[in-house]
Amino acid sequence: MTRMKTRTTLIAALCVVAASGCGFVTGDDGGSGGGDAAECTDQELRLATIRAESDPATLAAEKFAELVDEGTDGRLTVRVFPNSQIGGVNDIFAGLSAGQEVDLFYEGISIYPTLEGASAFTITSVPFLWDSYDQLLEVLRTDRFGELLDEAAEATGVRVIAIEGDAEPRALSANRAIETPADMEGLKLRIAEAPMPQAFARALGAEPQVVPLADLYLALRQGVVDAQENGSITIVNQSLDEVQDYYMPTDYIRDARSWYVSDDWWQGLCQDDKDAVVDAAHEAGELDTAEVQKQMDEAMAALEQSLTVVQPDVEAFRTAVSETFRQFDGDLWPEGLLDEVAELKEQAS
Repeated sequence: MTRMKTRTTLIAALCVVAASGCGFVTGDDGGSGGGDAAECTDQELRLATIRAESDPATLAAEKFAELVDEGTDGRLTVRVFPNSQIGGVNDIFAGLSAGQEVDLFYEGISIYPTLEGASAFTITSVPFLWDSYDQLLEVLRTDRFGELLDEAAEATGVRVIAIEGDAEPRALSANRAIETPADMEGLKLRIAEAPMPQAFARALGAEPQVVPLADLYLALRQGVVDAQENGSITIVNQSLDEVQDYYMPTDYIRDARSWYVSDDWWQGLCQDDKDAVVDAAHEAGELDTAEVQKQMDEAMAALEQSLTVVQPDVEAFRTAVSETFRQFDGDLWPEGLLDEVAELKEQAS
C-alpha cells in the first residue's frame, strides 16, 4: 500500500469514527451505515463525467476505477464514460436518482443544487466567499455540512460520499482591463446561468448574458459579449484568448469536486466495498487536485504570452458585493447559514 493510500484510508477511518463526513456522510440512514446485512457481490458500475478525456476530472475518474478494482479484489469494476456520453448534468442526476443508467458521477459540489432538495449547497458558489480550495474543503467537511449532505441525500436520492478534488476557480477575461468594481459597469458579460454569478454581475452593473460554451468564441469575436468568467484552463482549451485582450485572475468562485452516487445503490453495498470506494475517491481526488494545478500553471504561462494579465483589486470586489447574497438567506439555503460559514471559516484558519 502506498503512503498516499495509507493516508486516505486513515482519513476515511477517522471520518467514520467521527460520523462527520469528511466530505461524505455516515449513519444508519445513509453514508456508511445500514448495518452489516449487505453481502459483497460482483458488480459492473458506470461512472460519468461531463469533462473531456484530458480533463483532470476524467483522469481522476480513470484512476478511481483502477483503485476500486484493486481495493475490492476485482468485485467492483468501473467503466468511465467521459465527455457527457451518458448525458448532461440533469440527465446524469436523473439516472442516479432513479438508480438507472449510471451509478457514480464526478463533478463539483456547486452542481448539487441542480437537484431539488440540495439548494443549500448554492452557498458554496457565493462569490469571494472562499480564500482557497483548502478553506472550502475544510468547511465542507464539518459536522454542519455533514448534516446538510445527509439531508440532501434523503431528499434527492443522490448521495455525496466524498468531497475531494480542486477545480479551476472562475476568473475574468475581457476586451478591456477590469481592475476595480467600477470597470464592470455596462460590461456585456457571458456568465453562468446560476443565481450566484448572475447576482454578482448585476450588483456591479454588468449586463449578464447567457451563451452556450460552444458558441462563446464566436460571440466574443462578433462583440455579442465583451467578457466571460471561465478560468484559465477553459480559456486556453476553448482558444478564447484569441478573441480577448485581458485576463483578470479574480478567482471569485471556487469549487470542490465531489463523488455522487445513487443512494439506493450505496445502501445495498457491503461495508468493505464502501470503505474501498471512499478510499479510492479520496486518492483519485488528490490526483485531480495535482493535475488541476499543473494544467493551471501551463494555462497561465500560455495566457501571459497571448493576453495582458491584470491583477484586479480583489478586496474592493469582495467589499462591493459583501451584502449582495444575504437576500438568499433562508431561501436558497437555511437562514443563518451564511453567518455559520463565517464562523466555520474562522475555526478553519
